[in-house]
Order: sequence, then C-alpha cells, then structure tokens
Amino acid sequence: MLKTLLSGDYPRSRPLTVVLLLMFLCLALGPFLFPGTRAFSTLGMICVFVIVVASYDLMLGYTHIVSFAHTMFFGIGAYGVAMTMDAMGKGFTPIFIGLGASLLVSLLLALLLGLLSLRVKAIFFALVTLAVAFAFLSLVTQLYHITGGEDGLRVRVPRELGPAFKPFDGELRGFSITTFLTGLFTDPGNLGEVWRESVFKARITGRDLMYYITFFVTVGVFLFLLRLVNSPFGRVLQAIRENEFRAQALGYRTVFYRTAVVIISALLATLAGVLFALINRYVNPENTLNFELMVFILLMCVIGGMGTLYGSVVGAVLFLLAQNYLQDVLKWLGGGLEPGSLLAELVGPERWLLWFGLLFVLSVYFFPAGIVGQLRLWAGRSSSRKQGNGDDATAAGEQESGNKGKDGPVVS
Repeated sequence: MLKTLLSGDYPRSRPLTVVLLLMFLCLALGPFLFPGTRAFSTLGMICVFVIVVASYDLMLGYTHIVSFAHTMFFGIGAYGVAMTMDAMGKGFTPIFIGLGASLLVSLLLALLLGLLSLRVKAIFFALVTLAVAFAFLSLVTQLYHITGGEDGLRVRVPRELGPAFKPFDGELRGFSITTFLTGLFTDPGNLGEVWRESVFKARITGRDLMYYITFFVTVGVFLFLLRLVNSPFGRVLQAIRENEFRAQALGYRTVFYRTAVVIISALLATLAGVLFALINRYVNPENTLNFELMVFILLMCVIGGMGTLYGSVVGAVLFLLAQNYLQDVLKWLGGGLEPGSLLAELVGPERWLLWFGLLFVLSVYFFPAGIVGQLRLWAGRSSSRKQGNGDDATAAGEQESGNKGKDGPVVS
C-alpha cells in the first residue's frame, strides 16, 4: 500500500523519514496542536507553498528549465478566484468558475511559453519568462478598477469556510505544543501545571474545513507528482535534464516533454494560487506577483534539494518557519543579554534578515545538494560502507574456510 502511494520513491534516509513523518503529523493535526491565527496562517501557507515549490521543482530540478514566470501563474489563480467572487459574490459557484477560468488562462499562457522554448533556450528562456512576469505584474497594477491595483482585492469566502460556521456541536481537546514548550522553559519544575495549561478545548469551524481542504489537496498533488516523476514520462524528463541532445537522439520529442512540464507546473501553481486566496482572504501584487516571492520559491527549492520532491516539503517548512518565527527566537535570545551590548544588538529582532541570510548560507555550505539530497547521499555512503564491510567479512570467511579445507578437518 505504502509502496503504491509513494510510487516506490521512499525518502531513503532514516533521519529524513523521521523528519518527514513529524512534519506530516504536525500538518495533519495542526489546528489541534498549534492554536491561534498566526499558527493557522503559517500552516496554511506551508501547504500552499509545498504545491508551488514542488511544481517549480518539476521544471527546475527534473527538467532543468529555469523560469521566472511561476509567480505569474500563482497570481493568476489568486486573482482569478478573487475577481470572480468580487463580481458574483459569495458562494461555491464563483470559486469553481474562478478556478476553471484561471486554469484555462494559465493553460494558454503556459502553452505559448512552452512553444517559445523551441527557439529560445537556457538563460534566454529565463529572461523571456522574467519579462513576461514583469509585464503581467505591471498590467495587474494598472488595471485598478478590475484588480484593485496595488490595494488588491478582499476575498469573501462562503460562510461554510468561515470561522463563524460550526459544523459540529461538540468540542474536541487539543494540546498546544507552543504553550507546553514555553512553560517547560519558564517553569520546568511545575510540569503538571504546564501540562494542564497546554490542554485546550477546540471546536471545528469552517476555517478548519478550509485548512483541511488545502491539506488534502496538497497531499494529493504531492502523490500525483511522485507518480509522475517515477513514471516513464518522468524518466524522460530526467534524461532531458542530463543531456537533451542524447534524449533527442534516442527518438524522444523533447519539445513536447518540455512544453508538457511547463503546462503541468503552471496549472499546479494556479491551483495553489486559488487555495492561497481562499486561506489568506486577501490578494495584492506584493503577496502573489512580486519578484521577491519568486526568489523565495527558488530558495525553498534549493534549501530542500532540487530534483527531490521531498525537498519541496522540507524547504517550504523550514523557510516559512524561519520567516515567521525567527524574530521571536531572536527576541527570546536577546532577553537575557545586557541591553546596549554588541551581542544584544546582533541578536535583536530587527536583525532577523541578517540571521535569515546567514542560515541560508550555512544550509548551502553544509548541504550543497540540498537537505534532502545531502541526507540521501550520506545514507547511500553509509549503506555502501556497511555493504563493503560485509563483503570483506564474507571474503575473509571464505578464505579461512578454504585454508581449513586445505589443512584438513579442524578437531575441537
């Protein structure tokens, strides 16, 4: 069953398996482990950007297509559903109409970009996609009466997906990990009281339903991409990545595969944009189309490991956690330092970008193949070393057995 779900593509590293299981459990039980609006927003953004980064890794890591128009498709999905709901009002019908229209627009634009790769390749293709993305950003900013311009649009979700909707009458118990850890550090001697304060009562709301819709869509997309990259289609993509000329010599129409990858990635990014609009309830050019967001997606892909779909999960989780909670960590670290000292100034919350960049540099230095890629590499070396030792022991045993056969039977 598990082999079928994962398409035989296991993490192939025990530490990575443990980390991925912890991440999956935290995301699956998120509303019951991390209460609060901020934690809910962070969990939702992690699910959304797992789709975005995984779809981008399909182009960059598996096919070696560098594109800077990925945020354009993400913005098409977000603005498509926002504009549809702004014109038609609340309800599920505008959501599906906006989703369908966004997917159709993304399909046409991705098809044009894919066919453009017939004549323009490598860095020139990347520059063309960058120009297209900036042109789309300028268009969205200038069409104020339709898109809201720089002010953006507010997304009015249906009542069934809002916090006021209570589908169940009963209450469920949750356990706040953040409250428990905070109490454990501040008052370690009173473990029982800390435990009681960490338990809270929770009611399922429409907001939680929206989160779990996003979570299950993310899981489904991830499993679909695992199946895709481990299929014959995915093997051809990897052949194109390694040597496109040889793939053509073998008879594969590489333009067809490159175009198909651009289309699939664009459609998945559009789907993620729709989910982003429904969770965030507000879209503007800065949070959907900004070039800085494209850089962040690229960083998540590199940190997790290009060419490994599991890297999209690890990269998105680590990046968004650092982006949202690094300031709090620095504030906690600086609380016990003397105010005005050099160390206190360095770990100040306003210096979080400095430490954020340092963490990225360190991750690239210690994990040059990405976190997932490096862990798999270390696991492979360890397995080869153990296998080599086993082969040496077997050879030594066979040699000793042969020597005993030559000398005659051993009497004990």
